Amino acid sequence: MDDPASEAPRTDVLGTPYTVETISLPHDDEGEVVASLVRREPENRSTAAVLHVHGFADYFFQTEYADWWAQRDHSFYAIDLRKHGRSLRAHQTPCYVDALADYFPELDRAWQRITERDAHRRVILSGHSTGALTLLLWLQSRQPLELAGVVLNAPWLDMHGSTWNRTVGTTLVKQVGARQPKREIARTVSGLYVRSLHEDYDGEWRFNLDWKPLASFPIYAGWLGAVRRGHAQVHRGLDLPQPTLVLTSLRSAQPSEMSPEVHRRDIVLDVNLIRRWAPAIGQHVTSVALHDARHDVFLSLPDIRAHAYETLDRWWTAYLAPK
Repeated sequence: MDDPASEAPRTDVLGTPYTVETISLPHDDEGEVVASLVRREPENRSTAAVLHVHGFADYFFQTEYADWWAQRDHSFYAIDLRKHGRSLRAHQTPCYVDALADYFPELDRAWQRITERDAHRRVILSGHSTGALTLLLWLQSRQPLELAGVVLNAPWLDMHGSTWNRTVGTTLVKQVGARQPKREIARTVSGLYVRSLHEDYDGEWRFNLDWKPLASFPIYAGWLGAVRRGHAQVHRGLDLPQPTLVLTSLRSAQPSEMSPEVHRRDIVLDVNLIRRWAPAIGQHVTSVALHDARHDVFLSLPDIRAHAYETLDRWWTAYLAPK
């Protein structure tokens, strides 16, 4: 099925074998809105596919993860949501929405391309951090028949920090967000997480620092209120029936300077809260804590991410692999 609200695929910034297509979406109060769908085909194409969604102040660049799925004959798709990465335009407030459901149109159109246009009959959804939260809310709303399973990489399921942040602080944020949605929320970002990843600093990965900056992007009351409403929906229970894998680091930390801890802890979210709420996702949830993993477990140090892939492979083989 052709969609007039998209462009023909072209070679992606990642180079061959990655292509990207731009999905045009209805304008919002800032003007033009687009999403970007990246695609990597396996050598032996089947009717199985993966759709991956990135986190906040992030975009898709994790080619090793895509290659892993391609080696198992899955077509791999990754969407850069509106106002992120490839989809960010100069006139836009980076990463801003005031409802996580604002992302549903691009997820709908990506799903249509994967299942109708490209005829994939078994699709695994993959999400990281805020993207994982968004995916869960979309799934609860849509419940697509072609969904085979879900992989959640450090899903953001509750507010990290003090109990005050999760109670009184949340109430205040919602009130401010209703009146002044683009009021910036003050916070301190050390930049240690991105430094631990990027090849120009203390990491091994190459990615665009304009799209995934050291200091992240500002966050606003309207956006944070949307996230907290999403958390509340998860906490009420989603009852998803598909096999779901939740991967986290074993421990979180809040380092103030570069140290081994930066490379071997989740320094973005509280993993204890993720594991607390993981059972609320659905009927068939496998939760695994990986010793010494980073926030994005598939960007961990080589020995740790090898363990992450072994864990993913055991889960996929047990529940989703062709018999």
